[in-house]
Amino acid sequence: MKASQRPVASALRRRHEVTWLAAGVIAAAIAMSAGSARAESNFVNGSGTATAHLNFSIVIPKFLYLQVGTGTYPTSVNTVDTILFDMTGAISSIGNATPQAGTGGDLTGGAVTARVVGNNFNAAVNLSASTVGAMSNGAGNTISWSEISVTSAALAVVPAAASTLNHPGTAAAPFADGAATTVSLTPVGKVINQSAKWTFQYKNSNVPSAGTYGNTVANNGQVTYTITMP
Repeated sequence: MKASQRPVASALRRRHEVTWLAAGVIAAAIAMSAGSARAESNFVNGSGTATAHLNFSIVIPKFLYLQVGTGTYPTSVNTVDTILFDMTGAISSIGNATPQAGTGGDLTGGAVTARVVGNNFNAAVNLSASTVGAMSNGAGNTISWSEISVTSAALAVVPAAASTLNHPGTAAAPFADGAATTVSLTPVGKVINQSAKWTFQYKNSNVPSAGTYGNTVANNGQVTYTITMP
């Protein structure tokens, strides 16, 4: 290379170096902005108003929770409670139409926790209680589910319920033999959040044959509660 050409070549090399350096800085800036969130800021030189913005987002999943008896909100617990009416110690009272208190249930004394919490109901929906038939003693004798009554009382839970949950059917007839009873629940803002203490009694209106009635699925001793959310 001639001496007269050296300054031109040196200038070209410096120009290329500056160009590549600038390109590298721009690429790094783009990568940083794409890979990380930046808070907004605003600088005002002199008099004026500075503003900045910040976005918030809250994500609430759709869910449905039903509890009758033992449970831990909001999880699934596979414990099935038993409400027992044992007349062994009250033989003289059998069939005298005096209602009998039960034992068992997560709240004891024949009482259970009842809760429905769901957040995607577009309209009123039924909570149902189904049986497959009258309670049997396994020897051909039965006691009708009409012998069971229930009372519903307010129950404090966390999160707090919006209202008291009524039992399907009526207080005097919460169950039906081989059928379902229902209660309509109305959402507020698509949410149903109700709870109650359900206490059951045995009406004791007649003298049945000896035996243990219900207690097992085979002897029609289990009630199935159902609610569906879209």
